[in-house]
Amino acid sequence: MTDLISQFSDTLIDWYKDNARDLPWRNTTNAYHIWLSEIILQQTRVQQGLPYYEKFIQLFPTIDSLANASEDKVLKTWEGLGYYSRARNLHYTAKYITYECNGIFPSSYEEIIQLKGIGPYTAAAIASFAFKEIKPAIDGNVYRVLSRIFDIEAAIDDNRSKKYFEQLSMNLISKRNPDTYNQAMMELGATICKPKGPHCLECIFQTNCLAFAKDIIALRPVKKKKIIKRNRYFNFFLLKHESFTWIEKRDYSDIWKGLYQFPLLEQENSKTSTNKQFHQLKELLKTDLKGEIYTQNQWFYKQDLTHQKLHIKFHVINLKEAVKLPKTFIRVSSQNLKDYAFSKTLKSFIDDYFSYL
Repeated sequence: MTDLISQFSDTLIDWYKDNARDLPWRNTTNAYHIWLSEIILQQTRVQQGLPYYEKFIQLFPTIDSLANASEDKVLKTWEGLGYYSRARNLHYTAKYITYECNGIFPSSYEEIIQLKGIGPYTAAAIASFAFKEIKPAIDGNVYRVLSRIFDIEAAIDDNRSKKYFEQLSMNLISKRNPDTYNQAMMELGATICKPKGPHCLECIFQTNCLAFAKDIIALRPVKKKKIIKRNRYFNFFLLKHESFTWIEKRDYSDIWKGLYQFPLLEQENSKTSTNKQFHQLKELLKTDLKGEIYTQNQWFYKQDLTHQKLHIKFHVINLKEAVKLPKTFIRVSSQNLKDYAFSKTLKSFIDDYFSYL
């Protein structure tokens, strides 16, 4: 085991040099570009995140250009990636760096981790990739690789275990090339030591991997917590009059903060009848809605969030006359809906519905 630890980083880096994917954020030491890529890739696959990274770089080539953009434009650019708090924190921190740090990105782990939206992993990644600080970046990929190779039974979601993984990682990290080491660890976890269907026979550490030797790969890493999701039932109403509809911006106390939506009724369950919902909607909007309501099966969607399971139904109401809604709503042309940032599911509905017209 001592030999493995002493040779680990050199073996890993040699493998990485021959097998690394060519990704744009790996060919730069620009802290802004690296930070942007790390935020985008949180909870997001590389294949999905890459076009968003390229779009952000094109629209906001510098931190100050991002800082000076409107929140609506940032959220619209982020639209479809989910976990929108990442975009809001990205925008907030860009403003902070621009106006409080004279546009200079902090250069040490201890400074970087103070920034909003940046946790220990992201701070370590930026510090090592941009500034070659000797700081292990430990994400889910790294936890998985270490848990399997060294057969670690400690639960990765237990705070008491984190110190152990941090110390082990400090023993393994290359002191000469901490940036390449961190990239290589994540690459090994993402492409070889995958959560399901790992390519063990292609792994450079197969002969050293204790979990492989014991045939317990599927049991590593260990997690002790099971996430219990609560069900929520959303009913959205697309009010149509001529070529116009009504939308409002969500507040900042719930999911999809700052994104737009159609009038919404949230129910305790899925059993409330459409007619009753129609009457509840009138009460909510304090407006008499004279029109015909349509609901179709293809306008029912489900979306899984970290702690919630959303059951979302859309209803279309063709109004016979225009209405005046509360001041939180704005009247927009249906053709201009594309200019506003919606959650993934609402965007899917808009695309699905208007493709039939």
